[in-house]
Amino acid sequence: MIGTAAVLEEQDFILSSLAPGPGQKRLALAVVAVLFVVLFAVAAPLAGVQLPRVAAFIPIYATAMFVNDMITALLLFAQFSLLRSLALLAISCGYLFTALILIPWMLTFPGVITPTGLLGAGLQSTAWLHIIWHAGFPMLVLAYALVKDGDPTKRLWTGSVRAAILAGVGATAGVVIAATYLVTAADARLPALMRDNLQFAPLWRYVAAIPFFLSVAAGATLWLRRRSVLDLWLMVVMCGGAIEMVMIGYPNPARYSMGWYSGRVVGVLSGSLVLVVLLYEITTLYARLLRAVAAQRQERAARLMTGEAVSASIAHEIRQPLAAMTASAAAGRRWLNRQPPDAAEAIAAFEAILATGRRASALIESIRAMFRKDLATRISLDMTELVMEVLELLEVELREHRIAVRVEAPDQTPRVSGDRVQLQQVLINLISNAIEAMAGADGRRELRVRSETHETGGVVISVADTGLGIAPADADQIFNAAFTTKRRGMGMGLSICRSIVEAHDGQLWVTGNRPHGAVFQLLIPADTPRREAPAKAQDVRAPGGDPAAARALDDGSRNSISRQN
Repeated sequence: MIGTAAVLEEQDFILSSLAPGPGQKRLALAVVAVLFVVLFAVAAPLAGVQLPRVAAFIPIYATAMFVNDMITALLLFAQFSLLRSLALLAISCGYLFTALILIPWMLTFPGVITPTGLLGAGLQSTAWLHIIWHAGFPMLVLAYALVKDGDPTKRLWTGSVRAAILAGVGATAGVVIAATYLVTAADARLPALMRDNLQFAPLWRYVAAIPFFLSVAAGATLWLRRRSVLDLWLMVVMCGGAIEMVMIGYPNPARYSMGWYSGRVVGVLSGSLVLVVLLYEITTLYARLLRAVAAQRQERAARLMTGEAVSASIAHEIRQPLAAMTASAAAGRRWLNRQPPDAAEAIAAFEAILATGRRASALIESIRAMFRKDLATRISLDMTELVMEVLELLEVELREHRIAVRVEAPDQTPRVSGDRVQLQQVLINLISNAIEAMAGADGRRELRVRSETHETGGVVISVADTGLGIAPADADQIFNAAFTTKRRGMGMGLSICRSIVEAHDGQLWVTGNRPHGAVFQLLIPADTPRREAPAKAQDVRAPGGDPAAARALDDGSRNSISRQN
């Protein structure tokens, strides 16, 4: 049955089915040890000491036990509604039974409301109700212990949960009402357990042995079948019930004696154990649930942010290829509209569109791979060659903004291991940002791209511009996602660049350029360290640019690059 299997699977997360930890086992053992210490320190030498009668003791004791057992029964009924376990139904009815039978027990107790008890039943009713009370609960605990490990298909209730709870409550209340009626109606014919309102009759010791041995039997059965936290603490409760009967009934049973008072106190404490444990476990489970819900919300928010980041990244990074494709398409159309049409130039423009389209497709895949942390596309790369390819891709923008380019690179640099498209896109972002920064600035426009070997054996690429530069207040957060200084910026470019570089075990940072502008530097670890060759400078004059502008920058800006964080 699918429903039964689902319930059995969910039991591992319910506190009545959780296995007790070492700490709880030690605590339970300590409680039992304290009970035995109380038994041998109080019940043995002082149990027969007669103490004054405290009129408020019985009402307080009965009220405390009633509230405790009623709340425990409600919590256990709630667990039954989740698990549909007949064993839980039995123990729920057990605690309900102890709570309900306390009412007639207190009403028949002499001297609580009236000298002979409110029900006026006679001398024996209270004692017999006490025996029924302390014998009935261990019997229901035995039922719980025997049913809980039975056939899984038979130990679960398959009908209506509400009907089962109502039936259990009705049956328990019916038993209590029937027992109260029989005991009070036949008080004069019952075997005498009381001599008077204080002294117990000799028969009491033999009759009191019935709940004692039932408690021992229930505790032993739970010991043999212990599985959960509830089993552990029910064993302690059964131990407390047995000790209570010993304190009240032996060696000289009498009401308001030291043993009688001590037994009642032990009864309240042991009866409260399951409630305390249930409340603690429920609180712990609720805290775990809150943490799980919070974690789920964080995961959902992270997933949404990741989705938004992916879409924003694609939108940000796809702009340049789309712009290049649009420019190539417009150029191809112009070549075809000429008289006569220049087919060769048009074909070249269309080939550029195809190449850019493939690059855009590869770019999208690289962004997806970045968010998947997929490194399967890493190959050995020459960063200087990659720089030259990027400058060629951005030739139109460089020409449009009349920017002179200076490339400084050694004959050889260490090769790096990385994703070609991702590292290419990092360089495109950095150089595109430099172009935009210089487009809004007056004065000379120079882009210097420098490649060199770092002292660690890696490759450092520097992209320096003579643009507006970066404000000191923005330097610390310029790599943060969604932060931008551009009017129409999305704040994703530099964040993506840093993520890509860090995914390649590298670093990306920014410093100021002199006399103005910014220098973005990225360090990529080498695939195979090589010795650095002497650097040589290459002047690359942007088409249409000022030849005089394509010159080396001032000597002060040519200092060796130091690693910065």
